[in-house]
Amino acid sequence: MEQIYGTTILAVKKDGKTVIAGDGQATISNTVFKAHSIKVRRIYNDKVIVGFAGGVADALTLIDRFEEMLQKYSGNLLRSAVELAQHWRRDEYMRKLEAQLIAADKENLLIISGVGDVTEAEDGICSIGSGSNFAYAAAKALIQNTNYSAKEIALKSMDIASDICIYTNKNILVEEI
Repeated sequence: MEQIYGTTILAVKKDGKTVIAGDGQATISNTVFKAHSIKVRRIYNDKVIVGFAGGVADALTLIDRFEEMLQKYSGNLLRSAVELAQHWRRDEYMRKLEAQLIAADKENLLIISGVGDVTEAEDGICSIGSGSNFAYAAAKALIQNTNYSAKEIALKSMDIASDICIYTNKNILVEEI
């Protein structure tokens, strides 16, 4: 069976609120496999939100490992992300995982990549997945030129991305922290 790809995950942080939005489309090759996938979820006693892109099984494995790190480091998001990234680089099994994560708590917004990098969002926006550039560009324009809330920016940006990216649909799930 071919790997399932195709998604857009966008995070926006504004006015003390952080949201992660994800579309519901899972694609195999050029076919929509599922239209209502859940790629954004709460972990660590609902104190952390994650969104994932890439292979579903790989991403879920990473989320489980990330939550283990959060438990180990008492919910310290940055420390847990760095430790996960270090394991990702060193562990032969983990190096084969094809996924990316966006993780957020009340203070931090991070991208954790498949090569073991941890990147903080510089301007309160980050995105991953096939439609990420479209969603990111829309969010950047909206955050600079409107008074919309983080949630409104995320929803409008995801809607724009879904109009452009064939791997992104309008079944948007948003979690806010």
